[in-house]
Amino acid sequence: MAASIQGIGKVLCRVSPPILHSIRHYKSCLDKVPVRLWTQTGCPFVLPSHSLCTAPSLKDGDAEEVAEALVRYKDRPWDYLESEEYIERYGTNPVWAGYRRNHKGGIPPQKTRKTCIRGDKICGNPCPICRDPNAIIHYQNVKLLQQFISPYTGIVYDPTRTGVCMKQQKKLNEAIDTAQDHGLLPFQIPYVEFSGEEYSNCHDAVGSTPPPSSLTSGDPWYKWYDNIKPDEKEVAKVKKMYKDYLK
Repeated sequence: MAASIQGIGKVLCRVSPPILHSIRHYKSCLDKVPVRLWTQTGCPFVLPSHSLCTAPSLKDGDAEEVAEALVRYKDRPWDYLESEEYIERYGTNPVWAGYRRNHKGGIPPQKTRKTCIRGDKICGNPCPICRDPNAIIHYQNVKLLQQFISPYTGIVYDPTRTGVCMKQQKKLNEAIDTAQDHGLLPFQIPYVEFSGEEYSNCHDAVGSTPPPSSLTSGDPWYKWYDNIKPDEKEVAKVKKMYKDYLK
């Protein structure tokens, strides 16, 4: 083992002088290159800036237009559903049409994700509300809320059908309730058929007042005002059940 290490050391000593000589020669050549040439061509070890991949940046005009659109739709979110931008993107379909959440296997999950945006991080496939910053949930944005309500039953669609995350679904339910309270959205009251007995005037409490002679005879004004005697069997059952607690 020691002999092999000594052999390797001798080989390196023989090879190192020519390598060092070439490095010194290259360094001397670099020193002779003028500074202006270095600034024009750039360092040979550094790639030029135009060869690196950089993220595309919006122009000043485009950035101002996007910011102005966001501010405009933030104050009046219902204008977005009537804009050409919305019609070009969705047409006549709702915002959740054609959305499919990424999941493993062929069976979709029982619930949607809790939220699509955590801080500054957005998931890979956000829900229909989170992916469009102009689709703002507001109780006055009636056209957007109607897309999540069944026109036949008036029931809010389940998030497993629309793909909306649980955070946005909670906001949707609150906005729909507020819109219904303000009269912007209709709501259905279940029909209950009442029987005529509940509105009859045959009962003594809603019937005609008895004549004053019944007051002088000693009878009670109403029958249920008289002394009511409970069933002795029921009283015995209750006493037997609570005999440990009765004194």
